[in-house]
Amino acid sequence: MDRARHPRPTRLRRNLARLTGAFAATALGATALVALGGTASGATSAATSRATEGAAATAVAANLAQNPGFESGLSGWTCSAGSGTTVASPVHSGSAALKATPAGSDNARCAQTVAVKPNSSYTLSSWVQGSYVYLGASGTGTTDVSTWTPSATGWQQLSTGFTTGANTTSVTIYTHGWYGQPAYYADDISLSGPGGDPGDPVPGAPSGLKAGAVTSSSIDLSWSPVTGATGYNVYRDGSKVQSVGGTSATVTGLAPSTSYQFQVTATNAAGESPRSAAVTGTTSAGGGGGGGTVPKHAVTGYWQNFNNGAAVQKLREVQDQYDIIAVAFADATGTPGAVDFTLDPAVGYGSEQQFKDDIKAKQAAGKSVVISIGGQNGTVSINDSTSANNFANSVYALMREYGFNGVDIDLENGLNATYMTQALRSLSAKAGSGLVITMAPQTIDMQSTSGAYFQTALNIKDILTVVNMQYYNSGSMLGCDGKVYSQGSVDFLTALACIQLEGGLSPSQVGLGLPASTRGAGSGYVSPAIVNNALDCLARGTNCGSFKPARTYPGLRGAMTWSTNWDATAGNAWSNAVGPKVHGLP
Repeated sequence: MDRARHPRPTRLRRNLARLTGAFAATALGATALVALGGTASGATSAATSRATEGAAATAVAANLAQNPGFESGLSGWTCSAGSGTTVASPVHSGSAALKATPAGSDNARCAQTVAVKPNSSYTLSSWVQGSYVYLGASGTGTTDVSTWTPSATGWQQLSTGFTTGANTTSVTIYTHGWYGQPAYYADDISLSGPGGDPGDPVPGAPSGLKAGAVTSSSIDLSWSPVTGATGYNVYRDGSKVQSVGGTSATVTGLAPSTSYQFQVTATNAAGESPRSAAVTGTTSAGGGGGGGTVPKHAVTGYWQNFNNGAAVQKLREVQDQYDIIAVAFADATGTPGAVDFTLDPAVGYGSEQQFKDDIKAKQAAGKSVVISIGGQNGTVSINDSTSANNFANSVYALMREYGFNGVDIDLENGLNATYMTQALRSLSAKAGSGLVITMAPQTIDMQSTSGAYFQTALNIKDILTVVNMQYYNSGSMLGCDGKVYSQGSVDFLTALACIQLEGGLSPSQVGLGLPASTRGAGSGYVSPAIVNNALDCLARGTNCGSFKPARTYPGLRGAMTWSTNWDATAGNAWSNAVGPKVHGLP
């Protein structure tokens, strides 16, 4: 969101640069690779020969990856949505290589969990071939890493490195491709460094998975225990949504009257089992999932706590069509992760008490008022447990002081999924079930479930109210069908929303974020009629453009705009048109 008098062209250039960077080869540092073997040549003494053989054995043992050359099929590897297979050609060495094919909203991620030692350094490498091939490691306990190539017409080696945290005993290494791109190939994956204690062997797949009690937003699951397992992962429609220690779980944040497919895996320090047989569960009819006490279909508007040329408003003057009002913005303090809010004299309040009274009046009218964190110029950084706690404590303090219903996350300079999740869960524990959590990522942030913003949304799905992605200041982006769409069309809105809807978010947690007028953003403005067509297309399957989703999402939460002030400047044309459409959705 832009605080400037006029939208800054530099922001559009920055977003385009970030998208371009996602498709550009990036060197994350050249790291020496450990050889996987060697042979002695020439006349040597028996002692020298034994030393050489010992060194070779040590080098081979240094590769911690199981089945690194895929000579044993996909043993040890799990590929998303059945995207992976092995082929005899092309191969880098040996007789097989991995072939994984992205499809729709799946990026063909193939991964395995490896036992490691805490506070240790590791090198990860792989030979790859194809367009937009990624290699990375997650769960390192420090900084998760990845590297990629935009185009490898022949075998190309990718390499990166990381150091484990003080309590890290396993990491997940992975490869994946990119949406709408052809199949990629990977071979001879190597993770070198000190091996951890695998303990028991990798457990077997769970059995006896069944669906139990259901509500309109949750389904209970249970399964039989697996010998040697220390935990279990729950997958919904192919995506991991939960990790638990026992043999039952409640999957929350689901859409009403919707069927979901579930699978479970067993885990221990040695790795993750194959997935169980799938079961299907169907939620009951009723209200949508997600956190917060907001209407089933809601309109969100940002209220500007500054004067940038748009109409200056007091909260009481915000159009009644808005159900969630995001006060923009809280600002960073000198304490890492902490935020504070100062009412700008430019908005015309005689006292802070008048502002607080306006919040109460809006709430009495059934509205939610949240404090927004970030914006284009926001510099809030949450990168460790301390800053996460500072964030939660400071936001909760603002909620108590001003009466805010919750928080909006609008960090446009990146976020750390691990610690933002920790911060929001800590805030939820303090504020209770009525907490409203909204998010306003940019389009690039929601292109892949592996992105930090998308990961955060999925991590807090049980307490998340709505994600109102900004469909503007963006340029062209990929839709869930793998095709590229340009902003400013109904297809751009529907095909990009589909990524979130099919990537794990409940329809009740997806909203369409658009500028209220041409002055509200640098690019991407569409008329309210286009917004309404997109809402119809997603919720009813009507008024679509060339892209039509495979199914409808009647539980779609609604729409958002930047800002109530720019809307007022244009005579409230946006909210007068979009508000009734949202509130009239099925």
